[in-house]
This record gives sequence, C-alpha cells and structure tokens, in this order.
Amino acid sequence: MSRTTALRWAALMVVSALLAGLLEAIGLSAGMLLGPMIAAVVFALRGAGLKVPVRIFQSAQTMVGCLIAQSITAGIAATLLKDWPIFLGATAATLTASAILGYLLSRWQVLPDTTAIWGSMPGAASAMMLLADSFGADARLVAFMSYMRVVCVAAVASLLAVLLTGHGSTSMLAEMIAPVPWKTAAISLAIAAVGGIAGVAIGMPAGALTGSLTLAAILNVTGIFTVTLPGWLLALGYAVVGWRIGLTFTPEIMAIAGKAFWRVLAAVSVLLGFAFLIALALSALLHIDLLTAYLAVSPGGMDSVAIIAASVHVDRPFVMALQVLRFVAVIIAGPILARFFARRFANRD
Repeated sequence: MSRTTALRWAALMVVSALLAGLLEAIGLSAGMLLGPMIAAVVFALRGAGLKVPVRIFQSAQTMVGCLIAQSITAGIAATLLKDWPIFLGATAATLTASAILGYLLSRWQVLPDTTAIWGSMPGAASAMMLLADSFGADARLVAFMSYMRVVCVAAVASLLAVLLTGHGSTSMLAEMIAPVPWKTAAISLAIAAVGGIAGVAIGMPAGALTGSLTLAAILNVTGIFTVTLPGWLLALGYAVVGWRIGLTFTPEIMAIAGKAFWRVLAAVSVLLGFAFLIALALSALLHIDLLTAYLAVSPGGMDSVAIIAASVHVDRPFVMALQVLRFVAVIIAGPILARFFARRFANRD
C-alpha cells in the first residue's frame, strides 16, 4: 500500500468516525453503518481510488451474520408456525408491491433494463447486488436504490422510536466498550469464519453473510453456543460494509441516480407507506408494538435492519423472524421476477 493510499484510508476512517458519532448523537438508527457509507461516497466522488478487498468485506458480512443470529432463537420457529398465514401474507404483500414498483420504474425507463427490479426487492440488499451483477444489471444503481431505502427506513425508525417510546435509538458507544470474555469472542470469531467460508464455498447467496448466520443460528437455537462478538468489532464490521457500498459510487452513477432521484424517492416513499399499513395490521392482529411491526416488514436489507433493530427498543426475535422469511422469499423470487420482466422488455422492444 502506497503512502498516499494509506493517508486516504486514514482520512476516510476519521471522517467516518466523526459522521458516525454525529448520527449516533442525534439518535439516528444505524449511524455506525450510515456514517461510513456517506463518507465513502464523498471520498469516491472526489477520486480517492480506494477499494475494500473482497475478503475483508466478506469478513465484515460474517460479523453482521452473527449479529442477526443472536436474535434467532427456538421461539422464532414457534412464532412463525403459530401465525404462519399472517407472516406469509405480509411477506407476499410486501414482495408484490415491491415488484410492481420496480416494474413501473423499469417500464418508465427511470433506470436502465432490469436494474429497478433488483433495486426494488425488499431486503437481501447484498445478495441482490451480487445477483443483479451476474444477470447484467448495474449493481451500483441497485445499491443506490437499496440503500436509499436503508436511509429512509432508518430515519422513519428513529422518528417512530421517538414518537412511540419517547426516546430515540440506543447509542452503540456504550456497547462498543462492553467487555466480552476473550474465550467467547475467540470461539465466536472461529464460528463466523467457518460459517462464512462454507457459505462462500457452496455458493450461497451473499455466502459470507448467510453462511455465518446459518451456522451461528443453528448453534444458538440448539443451545450449544451463543455467538457474541465485541461491540467495537461489530462497529468495525458495520463500517466496512458502509465503505464497500459507498466506494463503488462514481460520478457517472451519481449522474444517473441524480436524474432518477426524485422518482426513486417517490417509489421508496410509496413502498414505506405500504409497509407502514402492513405494520399497522400486524400490530392489531398480533398485539405487538408498532415499532417492532414496522421494522419486521420494513424493506431495508436484512443486515441493515438487524443493525437498526439492535439500536432501538423492539422485539428483535420477531423482527428477525419476518426478515429471515422475506429474505428467503426474495432470494427465490428475485431472479424469477427479473427474468420474467426482462423477457417482457425484450419482447416489447
């Protein structure tokens, strides 16, 4: 690494820390993710030429996978089985609304080809970027749409937290310095590494994330071991995810995104409004608090929602149960929908 590159990385880390601290201070959920992401976009547009190595990004994904797994307990399966028609209905409704909005954005040529279809998928953002790229869509524009939703979901979650509970998100600063026994941390890191490597090796979508999540969740559900990572390490993982996303932006991508910004924002707003209506129905039917219901159906990426849920007072197992169910649905339905609409666009042309 050259001295110039090292200095740029150091500057990015400093700016990221300042932005993350500011977002945490004002109570915005997932500040540790969004701060580095915003900083990385600025550095990328100024020609910093930085890039997060794939292995480091995958390592960060394993940490987020372990964070999600902490919320997956034996009670989640019981919850899903007890109210499975409601869970499936909420998942199907959100997926259908997202597909319709994506189709309309593509039909109106707001974004090229099937990019809007991939970008509109409600969750599984990392996997959608990988799948979109393999199907010929622009993964950077998919990231633009996906993480615009992340920002909007975080903002609405923070606002709801204040309105419904009287206080905002919980700062991660205290969690960052909370001690974790070294043996527990070492075993947890080993589990994350084994799960991530296995997930990538067998070709799971977003393999590092889903592999570590699957292994850690199995150990957690069976009561064998609860994966627990130090808060500062999780915060570093959030930062790496944010940098990886932000550093992929270019002036050309931002030019396209700028032209489509208001229409994409309108579509995201419609989707969030629809999700809020579903949340109201879930809250009434299952007698859960509205903030929990909203995060459970919110169309952010599962990793991002997990980070947000960790910083506000919600029923995390319930949130992650519905998020995991939708994650699976999106992974299965995303390629099918993209192929279907791609054929329709081809026939139309």
